[in-house]
Amino acid sequence: MENNKTLSLEEQQALLEKYDPEAGTRKLKGVLGWIVFLGLLSFSLFQLYTAIFGVLTAQLQRSIHLGFALSLIFLLFPARKKNAPRHKVAWYDIVLALGAVAVGAYWPLMMDDLVLRVGRLTDMDLYIGLLAIVLVLEATRRTVGLPIMIIALLFIGYAVFGPYMPGFFAHRGLEPERLIQTMFFTTEGILGTPLAVSSTFIFLFLLFGAFLVKTGVGQYFNDLAVSIAGKRIGGPAKVAIFSSALQGTISGSSVANVVTSGAFTIPMMKNLGYRKDFAGAVEAAASTGGQLMPPIMGAAAFLMVEFIGGGITYWDIAKAAAIPAVLYFTGIWIMTHFEAKRVGLRGLRDDEMPNKKEVMSKVYLLLPILAVMVLMMTGMTVMYAALWSIVAAVVLSGFKKETRMSFRDIIDALVDGARSALGVAAATAAAGIIVGVVTKTGLGLKMANGLVDLAGGLLIPTLILTMIAALILGMGSPTTANYVITSTIAAPALIKLGVPDLSAHLFVFYFGIIADITPPVALAAFAAAGVSGGEPIRTGIASSKLAIAAFIIPYMFVLSPELLMIDTTWTYIVWIVFTALAGMMAVGAGIIGFWVRKLFWFERIIGVVGGLMLIYPGKITDIIGLSSFVLLLTLQYVIKRDDRVDVQQAG
Repeated sequence: MENNKTLSLEEQQALLEKYDPEAGTRKLKGVLGWIVFLGLLSFSLFQLYTAIFGVLTAQLQRSIHLGFALSLIFLLFPARKKNAPRHKVAWYDIVLALGAVAVGAYWPLMMDDLVLRVGRLTDMDLYIGLLAIVLVLEATRRTVGLPIMIIALLFIGYAVFGPYMPGFFAHRGLEPERLIQTMFFTTEGILGTPLAVSSTFIFLFLLFGAFLVKTGVGQYFNDLAVSIAGKRIGGPAKVAIFSSALQGTISGSSVANVVTSGAFTIPMMKNLGYRKDFAGAVEAAASTGGQLMPPIMGAAAFLMVEFIGGGITYWDIAKAAAIPAVLYFTGIWIMTHFEAKRVGLRGLRDDEMPNKKEVMSKVYLLLPILAVMVLMMTGMTVMYAALWSIVAAVVLSGFKKETRMSFRDIIDALVDGARSALGVAAATAAAGIIVGVVTKTGLGLKMANGLVDLAGGLLIPTLILTMIAALILGMGSPTTANYVITSTIAAPALIKLGVPDLSAHLFVFYFGIIADITPPVALAAFAAAGVSGGEPIRTGIASSKLAIAAFIIPYMFVLSPELLMIDTTWTYIVWIVFTALAGMMAVGAGIIGFWVRKLFWFERIIGVVGGLMLIYPGKITDIIGLSSFVLLLTLQYVIKRDDRVDVQQAG
């Protein structure tokens, strides 16, 4: 992939399948193709029906959702990706799919009997419960990879072998029968809170994203980004940042975001002289941040509503995440701007720009996203906000012939939305296994106490240990599962030290997401390297440098919760945002080594140290940081130096 051509749809799909397990589905035809098509359509119609007319009781809603997801996963996802026939389903997958139907139908068929027996399990109950655990683990492996399945198995092992665990990890242990009961016959295991959120909020927003895609809003994001940022210094890199922030509203996957928007932006960056590794890094860092961008953040944000509780709404979380998200993308923007100045890269020419008048005439395509914000601000429930936004997307698409959705487009959107929900359903079901073990064994409290003791009861070391845990768990794992684990094990340690609940949960949420660009396993960066032709690890290191703000911001909002708009005034918010932006500008200049001109080594130290002082909240640190900022800027103009690198870098 040495040339700078835009990737074809086939090449994009190949990259998605390589780095995103959820993308490697079979392409079925004939009778099985129709069964899968109708199954996906029925899945979406069931979810819409319950959203409109009222969610069923917990066990019914979640088990039917699980049954749909598991059966479709075994028909669509082969057991092994390599050399698997794309148009055939193995006999054992059909058997597993039928087993999944039995698991999904068991609660609806046996509801009255199960309630009357109040926890006393028959042999059939045990077999179905065991089958549910096995199917969830295998479906998780197929859709989101080995890591989360292995973690879930380790937790099951911990539950069973509790008496043999060392030190404070020891517990009485769960008998196999009690373990199965917890996992499938209560709402504390597989049918627990994570799957509850998947079967309500998450599904509808994934469906909303599928409808937006059908209106052509993805391509419109690219055109709008080029119109706004294309002519600026190093324009294509800034286009990537702006476009990926917008794409984050319709894509719950960093890898999918990288491949779809990166297929357009990375060749454009390379054409203007950006090194391959840097071009890929810009796209990876920006695409990963898409899940942090309100109003529609990653699926884990919906889980956060349930895990924090206490009357907190999704809108509270989206509002709290707004300033950190702006700071994140501003940080990447600053870094790419300084890199473009250092290398001497131009913006796009007039003949390379889209027709601005034509682009602005389609601005109505953004109205459904605005509708989500407005509806949630008015106090409407998340589910109804998503429903009305889907209606808005269909209606507004009809304004122009080229964006108008046909009946077939609507059906396809329903099918695509259900398909995108399969991996999330499997991951949340597996996460439910983990939560069930944590709840039954008291592991969450034990780990929280252990983390605090290991950190000597100090906040900063506890934050560092929590960050490391989230990054490790996030390597190759979906954000939803990562968040569930860290929020039940690590977040309580922060809360115990007095950190507000929202700050603690957003802290682990952030690091779970940026694991996608943190080597050695940085899936978003690796996918970007696949598009750019760069070296994966170097691309990962460069993306981590660009996203340095993401490693700093979570510490900021823990130490200064006002950044999340918690118990503060607008004047103080303006001040801390100003100091944070100034700090990131100084840090960016120090890391890239360029501002007005190339920095000397001592200026880079002043930039990084002074910038960190500005970012850290406090009067003394702000004074030191501002002084360093003024000193660095003064030195830039007083000391002359002209040694820009050559514009064209082969990389």
